[in-house]
Amino acid sequence: MASSRFFIGILLAVFAIVSAVVPPSALAQSMAPAPAPVSDGTSIDQGIACVLMLAALVLTYLIHPLDASSYNFF
Repeated sequence: MASSRFFIGILLAVFAIVSAVVPPSALAQSMAPAPAPVSDGTSIDQGIACVLMLAALVLTYLIHPLDASSYNFF
């Protein structure tokens, strides 16, 4: 008698868990598709190119005075 009550209690607990999980997932709607990308990557490429050009410009003006000072024109 006690084992049948225990079995019914377990069965009810499983039913409660299943009924709590299944209906929300059954009523869930599919997610909306992702929005289109704002840029196709060309702006990122242009930003990287700009940073590299600025780095080259800074290095040129840092190295040029050192190179020019080694020459004696007088």
